[in-house]
Amino acid sequence: MKKKLLGVIDATAYYEDLEELIDHRSLAALPFAGCYRMIDFVLSNMVNSGISSVAIFPKMQYRSLMDHLGSGKNWDLDRKKDGLFFFPSPLIDSSHNGIGCFHHFAANIDFFKRSTQEYSLITNCHTVFTMNFNPLLEWHIESGCDLTEVVDHEGNSLEMYLVRTSLLTDLIETRNETGYTCMKDVVHDIHHSFTICQYKYNGYAVTVNSIQSYYSISMSLLKPEIWKEVFLKEQPILTKVKDEPPTQYLKGSSIQNSMVANGCLINGSVENSIISREVKIGKGSVIKNCIIMQKSEIGENCFLDSVIVDKDVKVESGTSLLGTDHAPYVIRKGTVQGALMKS
Repeated sequence: MKKKLLGVIDATAYYEDLEELIDHRSLAALPFAGCYRMIDFVLSNMVNSGISSVAIFPKMQYRSLMDHLGSGKNWDLDRKKDGLFFFPSPLIDSSHNGIGCFHHFAANIDFFKRSTQEYSLITNCHTVFTMNFNPLLEWHIESGCDLTEVVDHEGNSLEMYLVRTSLLTDLIETRNETGYTCMKDVVHDIHHSFTICQYKYNGYAVTVNSIQSYYSISMSLLKPEIWKEVFLKEQPILTKVKDEPPTQYLKGSSIQNSMVANGCLINGSVENSIISREVKIGKGSVIKNCIIMQKSEIGENCFLDSVIVDKDVKVESGTSLLGTDHAPYVIRKGTVQGALMKS
């Protein structure tokens, strides 16, 4: 597998319905499940499947993504040969959208031509799933497919495509003649001459493309049956290692059905929530059905229900904030939310 499959992660996706959370970061770098980023899932799946060469193609606001990935050491991709490659996007207009943008790839065509991997796996960066790609590759070869699209159990595309690397370079170089701009164009063209296959993945796989989906998918991880489908011992989800001390739970604090990362200081009540690292929750505060991202501070005697608190936010004492399951209240990164500002 190591010599057969090249990993290609398209990190250019942008959804207006996620603007409040991704106007300053790549969707691939969006914090998720307390201590992870969205890209950790597909990247870990690739590494756990034996893929040792991974190329990431981001578009804009990729500083936090680069900081998170670094040299790829946490994924065993800091190698002298192969390893982790980062190809920021040239300017791409609205006509060059879709996972596996050939215009973007064309700017780095030499990378694909020099690759020693016979096949390429092209994926998005924002699907939460745990998958071994070895059975996919074996099925693709045995079925005689030119291009395989991965779909879920209902037949919906997961925006993951397997193709011979030589065919991929051909598609990139002939894009102006064929009119193909991305992998989806090839799959949906009824006049193509390729053998297009669909590989059904029956495991848990959900895509984040809106505030509501981000919230509901995050909350679903608090269900043990969902957690066990995503976080498998034999296929761990890897992420950037942080060396914070254990979380402190002060006298009188209460935690129910929640995920709490390291380095926190909890002096209030937390219920059915996801708390990232180095979060401080003041005395008398009640946090219910919330996502609190790293280094945020919740003052004393606050009440938050169905709220997404981005990084480095300060919620002043006495503040009450209410959202709903379908419309969570979002506090943007680095802002201050006070009792007089509540809505």
